[in-house]
Amino acid sequence: MSEAWRVLVLHNAYQLAGGEDAVVAAEVALLREHGHAVAQLTRHNDELAGMAPISAALQALWSRDSARRTAEAIAQHRAQLVHVHNTWPLLSPSVYSACRTAGVPVVQTLHNFRLACPQAMFLRDGRVCTDCLGRLPWPAVQHACYRDSRTQTAVLATTLALHRGLGTWQRGVQRYIALNEFCRAKLIEAGLPAQRVVVKPHFVDAPELAESEARKGFLYVGRLAPEKGLQVLQDATRALALRGPAPAPMQVQVQVAGTGPLAAALVAGSALPGGLQLLGELPLTEVQQRMARAMALVLPSICLESFPRVLVEAFAAGLPVIASRLGALAELVQHGETGLLFAPGDAQGLAEQMDWAAAHPAEMARMGRRARAVYEAEYTPQRNLARLLAIYAEAAAQK
Repeated sequence: MSEAWRVLVLHNAYQLAGGEDAVVAAEVALLREHGHAVAQLTRHNDELAGMAPISAALQALWSRDSARRTAEAIAQHRAQLVHVHNTWPLLSPSVYSACRTAGVPVVQTLHNFRLACPQAMFLRDGRVCTDCLGRLPWPAVQHACYRDSRTQTAVLATTLALHRGLGTWQRGVQRYIALNEFCRAKLIEAGLPAQRVVVKPHFVDAPELAESEARKGFLYVGRLAPEKGLQVLQDATRALALRGPAPAPMQVQVQVAGTGPLAAALVAGSALPGGLQLLGELPLTEVQQRMARAMALVLPSICLESFPRVLVEAFAAGLPVIASRLGALAELVQHGETGLLFAPGDAQGLAEQMDWAAAHPAEMARMGRRARAVYEAEYTPQRNLARLLAIYAEAAAQK
């Protein structure tokens, strides 16, 4: 094994745990498993509940408390490197200053497009919007893009504008990790230095793929939110159910695992023709079992996804993916090889792909085997660790 690192991981956790939190936990566990000393400094958005709005806004701009905690954690852990994930809003950009003062290099994983778009997903009114890309993000304030609040959006936009002006993003981080080439290109277009933005995808630890019985039905796993395209999925399954008698191979069964703001609306529509089968939030082991039995995972997102971790989980399970031909998904899913693509927001197009998939189980099984091969080549823990350690070395050399 190469020389062990002493790493401090910084992350601002969300009120509803999501993919980013899972990625942080998995990466920390991977490093520790291979002998690297990892300390964590985490702030949680639950803290906002007891905080006055003006105090929260000031913390987002510059948190003295987070800077102090970071400096103390670096000293106590004798950290050689700091790996930053999410800083919004409580960690704040002040943590970069603390790292620079301590003389410690910084690597940051960019899980979304927050540095380029206050709303983080390039989405407005149900459509892709890049009005703030590569410019000061004042259009977002006008449209109240963050949580439908001009005030909260103004705080975020001011934070971005202030720290762009101060050169925080240019000087404070030695290596940025983008999750794929699409994300890298967008982040460079937003103004990050190209030579500092490298690509490292997500990973999952998955066992050898066992032979399974014939797969059937479709699966959605993720947050039940508008940007994830749940309405598109519901309209597609309804169109299939209402079209008349289906041929024998066709079985419209769409299971939905997850929770989120659309849960109540989906429950209300589940009794209608083509209604989705709602499973609620499931433990990972059960998700994996369902992935082993399904014909395809459906990712109907209408926003620019960075890299849904569930896609890697599907590939690991030998499960092809039916996805929107949008942003990184069009890069990650090879049409006819590891899944199928359809035009974003096109329920009829999604229905046609699902119909084709159900009528061609042998072809879908072939795509599933190809998806597993891609997982083994690109998304295993071993490959991810090697790339991560190489990035750490690059960051330290630049410092």
